[in-house]
Amino acid sequence: MLKQPEHIVIAGPAGTLDTIRVPAQGECRGIAVICHPNPLQGGTHTNKVVQTAARALAQLGYTSYCPNLRGVGNSEGQHDFGHGEVDDVLAVVEALRAREGDLPLALAGFSFGGFVAARVSERIACERVLLMGVAVGKYDTPTPPVPATALVIHGEEDEVIPLQAVLDWARPQGLPVVVVPGSGHFFHGKLVLLANWIKRCWNPV
Repeated sequence: MLKQPEHIVIAGPAGTLDTIRVPAQGECRGIAVICHPNPLQGGTHTNKVVQTAARALAQLGYTSYCPNLRGVGNSEGQHDFGHGEVDDVLAVVEALRAREGDLPLALAGFSFGGFVAARVSERIACERVLLMGVAVGKYDTPTPPVPATALVIHGEEDEVIPLQAVLDWARPQGLPVVVVPGSGHFFHGKLVLLANWIKRCWNPV
C-alpha cells in the first residue's frame, strides 16, 4: 500500500512552517527538502512541479518535505525575497533530521525555489541538488551550485527564464543541463517526462 502525504507543522525562525511530508515508497534511503516557486506569483508547496518532484523522489526512496516558506499559505512570517527563506529551509532540515535520522540529504527547488535550494547548499552538506527551471538572472544564484553533481532540468521554451541564460550560467562550471523539449517554464504537459528524467538521472552517489 502506498504511503500517503501528510501535513505537518515545523518551527521556523519566523514562525511555524506549514509543510507537506511525502513518505518514501519502500525503504527510506534519504531525505529531501523541495522549495516552491515565487509566492508573489502564486507559488506554494502544492505547485505541480514541486509535487511531481516529491513523488519522483519518493519512488527513489527519499522522504520529501515541501514547506510553505515564510509568509506563504498558513506559514507565519513575511516573504523575504529568498534571504530569510534560506534560514527556513535550514530549520526544516534540522527538524526532519530529528524526525527521520541522519540520512543523506537532497535539496531541490523549482524557479525561485531553485535559487533558495542553491543558496542552502552553500551552507550545509548535502548529497544531491535538483534545480528545475532555476531562476538564473532573477536572483543571485550561486556559481557553482554545491555539490558539483547538481541536476539541472530546464524547459526548451521557458518563457520566464530563457534556456540560454541557464546555459550561460552552467557553461563555466561544466555543469550539464537536461533540456525538456517543447516545455515552458511550468512544464505544462511535460510533468510525466520531468518525473522520468529525475528518476533516470538521480543515481546514488
